[in-house]
Amino acid sequence: MESPNLEFEYGDTDTLTAELSELYSYTEEPEFALNRDYFEEDFRSHARGRRWIELTAEEQKAYVMRLLDALEVTDRDKRLKVARAILYLAQGVFDECDTEVDVLHWSRHNVFLLYDMGIFTALLELLSMEIDNNQACSSAVRKPAISLADSTELRVLLSIMYLMVETIRVQTEDDRPEWRSAREAFKNELGSPLYNGEPFALLLFTMVTKFCSMNAPHFPMKKVLLLLWKTILFTLGGFEELQEMKVRGRERLNLPPLPEDSIKVVRAMRAASPPASAMELIEQQQQQKRGRRSRRPLVKQDSLDTYNERDPFKNDDARDEEEDPEDTDSGIEGEVDPLDRDVIIQPPPPPPPLRPPTERVNFPKGLPWAPKVREKDIEHFLETSRNKFIGFTLGNDTETLVGLPRPIHESVKTLKQHKYVSIAEVQIKREEELQQCPLTLGEEEVEETPAEMLYLGMLPNLSQYVIALLKLLLAAAPTSKAKTDSINILADVLPEEMPITVLQSMKLGIDVNRHKEIIVKAISALLLLLLKHFKLNHIYQFEIVSQHLVFANCIPLILKFFNQNIMSYISAKNSICVLDFPHCVVHEMPELTAESLEAGDSNQFCWRNLFSCINLLRILNKLTKWKHSRTMMLVVFKSAPILKRALKVKQAMMQLYVLKLLKIQTKYLGRQWRKSNMKTMSAIYQKVRHRLNDDWAYGNDIDARPWDFQAEECALRESIEKFNSRRYDKNKNGDFTPVDNCLQSVLGQRVELPEDFHYSYEMWLEREVFSQPIQWEGLLQNP
Repeated sequence: MESPNLEFEYGDTDTLTAELSELYSYTEEPEFALNRDYFEEDFRSHARGRRWIELTAEEQKAYVMRLLDALEVTDRDKRLKVARAILYLAQGVFDECDTEVDVLHWSRHNVFLLYDMGIFTALLELLSMEIDNNQACSSAVRKPAISLADSTELRVLLSIMYLMVETIRVQTEDDRPEWRSAREAFKNELGSPLYNGEPFALLLFTMVTKFCSMNAPHFPMKKVLLLLWKTILFTLGGFEELQEMKVRGRERLNLPPLPEDSIKVVRAMRAASPPASAMELIEQQQQQKRGRRSRRPLVKQDSLDTYNERDPFKNDDARDEEEDPEDTDSGIEGEVDPLDRDVIIQPPPPPPPLRPPTERVNFPKGLPWAPKVREKDIEHFLETSRNKFIGFTLGNDTETLVGLPRPIHESVKTLKQHKYVSIAEVQIKREEELQQCPLTLGEEEVEETPAEMLYLGMLPNLSQYVIALLKLLLAAAPTSKAKTDSINILADVLPEEMPITVLQSMKLGIDVNRHKEIIVKAISALLLLLLKHFKLNHIYQFEIVSQHLVFANCIPLILKFFNQNIMSYISAKNSICVLDFPHCVVHEMPELTAESLEAGDSNQFCWRNLFSCINLLRILNKLTKWKHSRTMMLVVFKSAPILKRALKVKQAMMQLYVLKLLKIQTKYLGRQWRKSNMKTMSAIYQKVRHRLNDDWAYGNDIDARPWDFQAEECALRESIEKFNSRRYDKNKNGDFTPVDNCLQSVLGQRVELPEDFHYSYEMWLEREVFSQPIQWEGLLQNP
């Protein structure tokens, strides 16, 4: 049976309601009433019978100030009660609201009020205290089974902070002017090194590494990862902002504009054809009658266009292994001779577009991407041509065409028309110049962007952060086996008392699966954001993160993730709608039954799982692009059949990144694989950007010969270390520091001596001067 097209809109995040609901486990549901009770117990004495939404702005500020003062009491239990009251405010005083819209409205109002009154800074101090609470850590380490109760304080604090970050991050049209300025102030505050000299994200990274080193197994990792992801997203910017920053960066470096907006092109792509038409059914019957494959002659352009609307992966599902023959001819399977087509049936009308025409990109009919050429490709083409026609080469000279025939001139002209210089190439060239001429070019002016400050803070412990994130990703992956030595990521989802009925067990099972999916979603989005922002900030920052990921086995980990029934993962229904926030606090709870839990929601796919899959594919593309050693890892780990199975998911963006990964390894897979996967090859040609002179479909390229790939990684590592040493090493090379040889200035320097130095002056003189032998002859001979 053919899988349907998925109406999925890729973005930075899901809807605000979905993102807020994923913060809470279903096991935490009883705590909503607890938060309300603590708030009302304190608020009743202050409000004299009125409700929160009836207070004036000044009265609300006065009450929040009172809560802020109460956060500073020494009694831990009293602090927790006050924190729960603040959490109830951030959750939108839901007991006074009738609809989910009202809850979100008051949640937004209260969050901006809490930020304005300085609650976030107070929460940060409390969070630092909880992180350094050695008693809680040692108690959790000794416990055989950790549950929700062990992380109560941390969960409450992290929930308030997450609600503040996520609510303020999302911009709406009806925001007040003071809210807009508050958003910018909060964004700058989170991205600046204001918290103990480092950005807020580093504190959360420290929590992740502490958890993964088993020193704090009670940390609620899901909430930490969600808050870390949203903090990075807020401070550095999402994919739309990245595109704008890229455009501005190219303008600043005087580079030509981008050939197209990649986000719009991908959104306009179609994943698959409509269901099989009558024509296709008749074609299949004819094939069965003939008992042989029909050959495809050369056809006119409109016939090719008809094929472009067809599904390139149709009838390809059962043949996922590399050796399985897919097509026996080099044509397209299932096509009838175009001359016979009119006799059989009239061509079907064009299918309706998946999106309104206004949202489609108006690029010319043909391939969706403009082809690109690197400077290196032009050099390689000219080197080959000169060797062939002249017998010698001219190095990196791409201008001199003397002695070459006219067709070569035309080829070079075409290549130069499509030449694309990336920001990364400019940065590498600039870095080489700075390494060669450190004195002439002087100090580099580094802009203090949020990405730069984050990288500077992460650099000393970067490998630990990367390994910790991959450990969590491995533990949360659906394909991972439960091991005794693996980290326990379920500490903030398991209740104190384990379920005793079948219904409770089913509910907990759904909760655990949902919990793991959310962790995968947060880590995949976080890693992708870091890679993209560091690549834009400086290519070598991106390369060091990439290399740490590769050395920590990220490539086989992602392939292992996809080595499952990916269709069932994407269509998984691990959610209980009636328990999602804010639905569960506004509506009355219906009675849950085993049938209602099994039914799940009515959605065609799970947004977070499809989002995670696309992110992981994009990360894999980032790691392997232009890296032949890593491409060979894809080949060695037999990724081709795994990736081909992922093509069953009819979503254009996911198919695009799978096809990119197949394209870069096609030349290594051999002639038989290419011959038996012609439909996949056709799909690559249709959907993936072309590099002129790139023989991706053949093994002719010199780069296709796997020479010493270890040397490639070592050379990259050396370049990264030189970059970090030059830019961030405080102990600069002593040979380049200026030396003062003037005796008068040296003797005239004021030396700061300790206050009590004159008490032991004679002893110092005896020890350091009189008792030291002085070679007077040596001094006289070498003035």
